[in-house]
Amino acid sequence: MRDRGIGGSTAFRGRRSSVIATAVGIVVALFFIVLVVSSPEDRESAASPLLGNPAPVVKSTTLDDMQFELSRRRGSWVMFNFFNSTCVPCRQEHPELVAFHEAQAAAGTPTELYSVINDDSDNAVRAFFEANRGDWSKIRDDDGSIAVAFGVAKVPETWIIDPNGYVRMRFIGAVTKNLLDEKLTELQAAFEGM
Repeated sequence: MRDRGIGGSTAFRGRRSSVIATAVGIVVALFFIVLVVSSPEDRESAASPLLGNPAPVVKSTTLDDMQFELSRRRGSWVMFNFFNSTCVPCRQEHPELVAFHEAQAAAGTPTELYSVINDDSDNAVRAFFEANRGDWSKIRDDDGSIAVAFGVAKVPETWIIDPNGYVRMRFIGAVTKNLLDEKLTELQAAFEGM
């Protein structure tokens, strides 16, 4: 009779490895399913050490070659949406941002929305906005310093800054008009109560 040794037979080890690999595959697949079907409506602000602190210094130019300084926006609610014209989630999110921006303008108390251009060319961004609307300012981030200052891992990301210049919310991934309306209303109510 042959001694199998401490580790058991080779066939048993092979089956055990394939069972483990299958289990890991199922867990990973379930994780991706949850990510795909989860609604951005259900999200809270993502964690960041910037939340509740003054926003980073932002000085740049817009796509229209105008100077932009975030510190000059004090007194207004500011929303930064980090964007790239080739990013699929950015493209899918865009109609929601257009609807949000139009609703804010119609209400007469618009939040200042800015697209922060992440690793993209001026011409590509202009072409995208000409084809897909969106008449808000686009801020250049040619060297990536704005994205680094905010800790943006990948686009899209959306940040809300209060009228005193403090970072109040961060959303990773695509947002919807309803989510932005809801969270901005909550923030404004809390801000007025301060």
